[in-house]
Amino acid sequence: MQKIRAAVCHAFGAPLEVAEVALAAPGPGEVEVTLEAVAICHSDISYAEGAWGGMLPAVYGHEAAGRITQVGAGVERLFPGDRVVVTLIRPCGHCPACASSRPTVCENPPDGRHGPLRTLEGGPLFHAMACGAFAEKVVVAASQVVPIPGAMPAESACLLSCGVITGVGAAVYAAGLRPGQDAVVIGAGGVGLNAIQGARLAGARRILAVDMTEEKLADARAFGATDGVIAGDARPWKAAKQALGRGADAVIVTVGAIPAYETAPRYLAPGGRVVMVGMPHSGATAEYEPVLFAATGQGMVGSKMGDVVIARDIPWMIDLYEQGRLKLDELVSRRWRLDEINEAIADTRAGGARRNVIVF
Repeated sequence: MQKIRAAVCHAFGAPLEVAEVALAAPGPGEVEVTLEAVAICHSDISYAEGAWGGMLPAVYGHEAAGRITQVGAGVERLFPGDRVVVTLIRPCGHCPACASSRPTVCENPPDGRHGPLRTLEGGPLFHAMACGAFAEKVVVAASQVVPIPGAMPAESACLLSCGVITGVGAAVYAAGLRPGQDAVVIGAGGVGLNAIQGARLAGARRILAVDMTEEKLADARAFGATDGVIAGDARPWKAAKQALGRGADAVIVTVGAIPAYETAPRYLAPGGRVVMVGMPHSGATAEYEPVLFAATGQGMVGSKMGDVVIARDIPWMIDLYEQGRLKLDELVSRRWRLDEINEAIADTRAGGARRNVIVF
């Protein structure tokens, strides 16, 4: 065990405490990564608020990049000194989901209660989302990391671990957008902006953003939206259909808000689908009329982490970034120190940030 500094959640809704914790050496099939950057994702905030339950104390954080400093037995093609992104996708490689190229829904999830983290006294410390990346170092499965170019800025690269793959993948894979189709993206935050980028990459004819402020709609246009409507206006779906000339082939909901889910089908064209990305709190429910879906051939589908295969899709997105076709640098709103993590979380919770990043 070695001592590292991490931001620990001791009580749901309470500020995180930056303190020393113990980190085990990598075991078979694992790597140790000394982090250079980790972003603040709304999922981290929801977990720390107790939205989905879980064990405490815990270390959250899952959108990270850094440099490998140790490898465990049996690790191939990864070496100390390699720069990598660290994702929460931990495929076992042999369950039915992994065997059918759906590693984001691997049927053998890790047990965070018996992960590499401990308190200095030897007590349990939950290894949240198989990452525990609000820390100076992580120990993760080799299948969770993907190499990145040596010169790529860590604060941009780390966004590939969650927000970028989730948004782009939701448009390209879950929505299955084809050239000439139309998309509506509800929520123009970190994931929503990437869903807009994904729709543009897929060849969408028009991409309409829905959010609460003109500032967020301006962000959306900067990332590829062709149109925008204010969510708080009366019947915004009518303005959306007027702008598109029809309903949308896909409506991608990137916020975990029940009103957004309840109104999403109103934006659809016949045969369209709602893609459910944003995650409301456990127990929250939305109401729909099934007859309307049946009568119009519409559907709803969940999308976890964009349905991506990280070994295939992260190199693809890095190449797009290097060509200037995928915006990453522009997603970073502000850089913070680990000691400022509670301020970074508060700023993220306020809703104005694209992505706040902790830089080590």
